[in-house]
Amino acid sequence: MEKTFHLLAGHFIDGTGCSIKKQVLLSVRDGSILSLEELRPGDIEGLGKIPFLDFSDCTVLPGLVDAHVHLTMSGTVDPRLREHQLDFSYEEAEQAISKHLFQHLSHGVVAVRDGGDASGYSLRYKLAGTSPSPAPVRYRVAGKAWHAPGRYGRLIGRSPEKGRTLAESITQEPVGPDHIKIVNSGLNSLKQFGKMTPPQFGSAELKAAIAAGLRRGWKTMVHANGDLPVAQALDAGCHSIEHGFFMGRSNLERIRDLRVYWTPTACTMKAYWEQLPSDGVEVDISRRNLDHQMEQISYALRIGAPLTVGTDSGGLGLHHGASIIEELKLFVSAGFSLEGAIQCASSNGAQLLGLDKTLGTLRPGLGATFLVVKGAPSSLLTTLQHPVGVYVDGVPSVENLPDPCDCTV
Repeated sequence: MEKTFHLLAGHFIDGTGCSIKKQVLLSVRDGSILSLEELRPGDIEGLGKIPFLDFSDCTVLPGLVDAHVHLTMSGTVDPRLREHQLDFSYEEAEQAISKHLFQHLSHGVVAVRDGGDASGYSLRYKLAGTSPSPAPVRYRVAGKAWHAPGRYGRLIGRSPEKGRTLAESITQEPVGPDHIKIVNSGLNSLKQFGKMTPPQFGSAELKAAIAAGLRRGWKTMVHANGDLPVAQALDAGCHSIEHGFFMGRSNLERIRDLRVYWTPTACTMKAYWEQLPSDGVEVDISRRNLDHQMEQISYALRIGAPLTVGTDSGGLGLHHGASIIEELKLFVSAGFSLEGAIQCASSNGAQLLGLDKTLGTLRPGLGATFLVVKGAPSSLLTTLQHPVGVYVDGVPSVENLPDPCDCTV
């Protein structure tokens, strides 16, 4: 038998960036959205004739997508624990990944894109298939990222073997990840504001590597800060720019023209600013880095460059699940409407991950994967910490949620 249930949303955000709607009746059949109907006051009174979940005091929105995480690492600020997690056994990493996926789900994140770990445990976890995970979170993994010999990136990946190019290494990768992660710059300096590092790979090598990934069906995400590393990545045909601090307006304009997604991870600098000793130069530089990134986000919004929301969760002070709310707050502070910020964190992210046929937008024919959050949209970025409901393909996926089977007709 077909299973159908109905849900009344007091406020409704569809993930497309369109204006928020009020009093929407959402009907779900067999895990997919059957119909959406914006109701008038008289229509609501007539709903007493059919069973429905009454969320008239809540906001319904698409499940969220975090486009940049590191599942094997936590956001702990304890230096001993941070050091230890870099040397995890697989069994320890397996437990951590399961925990982090559940933390994402409990904050309304239904899909994540992993940016790599040195041991490739995230890929091993996914390939195992039977690894214990209580969270029905879709996740895409890079396995081990690639970086140039002697350059930044050891904690999330490896370098090509001696005598082998980056493209050759990708071509001979024995087990397929979901995408390729290439590191093409260093980290942002916390000692000198605006200091840039040179690219890690030459333009030709980078272009050949991305082409090699595409031949195997893999898109490429590129860690790049500074104008030249970002420009090279765009020239080479990358599919997303990660971080992009200090890349400049010309690169942002090219991102717009090429329709390449940018994942700013601004909350990384906010976490440094909040966690580092207040009397050190690092806290001042991290604040200035954050301010500059906010200016770039504002400019990207003005010119129409496509953005996704990613948190770099697993970094210092960047907790899985909770950090996406901090990044959304920064998007809104930079000028995005709430609807626009949610679009970046839902439909844009789903498209980047290749999941836009199943989630990211709430419309008839797509999967019924959505969040129910108490109150009006004006309080959403506070109440999102504790969703009333997280539904994945029409199924309540966190404890203590209303069971739609109670409303089967």
